[in-house]
Amino acid sequence: MADRDSRGRRVLGSSTNNESPVVAPAGGLSSRPVTGRGATRKKPTSRNDRGGPDEFSGVSTPPKRKRRRPKLRTIVIVAIALIILIPLGAFVFGWWQFSKIPTVNVSAALSPRGARSGTNYLIVGTDSRAGITANDPNAGAFLSGEVSGARTDTIMVLRVDGSTTQLASIPRDLWVTDPATGQKGRINSTFASGPSNLIKAVESIGIPVDQYLEINFVSFGRLVDAVGGITIDFPYPAKDDHSGLVITKAGPNHLNGTEALAYVRSRYYTELVDGKWRVDGTADIGRTERQRAFLTSLMHQVAGERNPFHLFALPGSLGAGMKRGSTFSYFDAIDLAWTMKDASPEPIALPVTPRRTSGGADVLELQPEANAVIQGLAS
Repeated sequence: MADRDSRGRRVLGSSTNNESPVVAPAGGLSSRPVTGRGATRKKPTSRNDRGGPDEFSGVSTPPKRKRRRPKLRTIVIVAIALIILIPLGAFVFGWWQFSKIPTVNVSAALSPRGARSGTNYLIVGTDSRAGITANDPNAGAFLSGEVSGARTDTIMVLRVDGSTTQLASIPRDLWVTDPATGQKGRINSTFASGPSNLIKAVESIGIPVDQYLEINFVSFGRLVDAVGGITIDFPYPAKDDHSGLVITKAGPNHLNGTEALAYVRSRYYTELVDGKWRVDGTADIGRTERQRAFLTSLMHQVAGERNPFHLFALPGSLGAGMKRGSTFSYFDAIDLAWTMKDASPEPIALPVTPRRTSGGADVLELQPEANAVIQGLAS
């Protein structure tokens, strides 16, 4: 039983050994920590979890704040915004770049739609040197020789009918009547009177034209480089000392812009067959086949491009070297790119016969069998 002092307060413990007794307050035992001998003191901490003065250093510290997790509603709103804004931004950027491509007014020369189911795109590659300088990476492919103005070096018709695509090459030496002059000549010379005149020349052999696209050598080379190059399958090693083509091994070869242009422009294509160099004897016919292979590979690469850095580089690579018909809209371009994404155009060759004119010019004439091919392109 506890002792009591003179005031009637309970005394805790013994007062023996001259120790001062610990006196309990009148109201009972205190909840305060005991400070006498044998009491346990709480170890001071270096930081107060609730803020205020630090028990160890005395320095005031800010209170800890719990990290607030984003609410589900916020996450959903941000996700929806990204889903909407990213495609919208890409669409607007593409439209802005597309709007900078120069247009040519050829609407009066285009064929009436009528009951035809397919759409024919006349794709023209010109040998214009406009915009090319000697220090351009692709200069070696097309700065040899003195050439003024612009001539068609490639004439092709891309036909799209639903999921069916065909690519027909029109030989530049095809003998036709020039709509502007009424005189006979090669079809590539009709371009001298403008794109509309070339369109009429193509239509004069029975092939309708719905849209017009034109690109020069400068843009062809830069476009190939912008998509990281193209791959062409060579049956034999090949070369052309005039265009600069050098292929040392048969099979698939990855070509950069300069190499691709040397291939597509080759007029003296030579192959190494059975250990001997053999010049391609098909002349312009073989050249159109190589042009089809080039354009097909390039279209696949452009339409299937997924690298965002390459995609952003495409419009700039074209520069002013590409032109489009005044009726070819941004939505037409999107539709064409979507169609060509996984397409493999069927190569179409016009049956022709080589002959020499009375003036000594080597030209190509359409054979009677060409009518069936032309009707297929006109349906």
